[in-house]
Amino acid sequence: MQEYQRKQLLERVDREGATVGAEIPERIAVQGEEIDLHEFVFEIKRRETYPASERERVDRAKKNLRRERLQRRQRIEEGDISFEEGERLARSIVGLDRALNALENLQPTDLEGEAMAQETADKKRWMSFLKQALGHEDTSSGRLGGAGRGR
Repeated sequence: MQEYQRKQLLERVDREGATVGAEIPERIAVQGEEIDLHEFVFEIKRRETYPASERERVDRAKKNLRRERLQRRQRIEEGDISFEEGERLARSIVGLDRALNALENLQPTDLEGEAMAQETADKKRWMSFLKQALGHEDTSSGRLGGAGRGR
């Protein structure tokens, strides 16, 4: 491959917005393991939320995809490869980037954690209301209880 061709390919994979219109590869070898990347990404994206147990799986996949992207980019940058091989690698890198973008934009939600946090906040608000209604000490203003006393 000519040096100008190598630079063109590298510029293409590093370009902002390179993934616009790109497709996620159906199957891809990542770190020596064949995975159904398209199916995995859309399985995860179909869900409105995903639990903490799935978050670990997604984080591991993103880490492996980033590592694979870096290795493929280095093959273009440093390898003695043909232009056709470089084109193939560039297309696969853009596909990896597309998958990474999709996985990065997920909104992880721990439904149990959110429910517990909501319940705790509700209890705090209720206790605050009861203290105020019963005239117990209000520590925020420094006044003592007895609503309406002395006024």
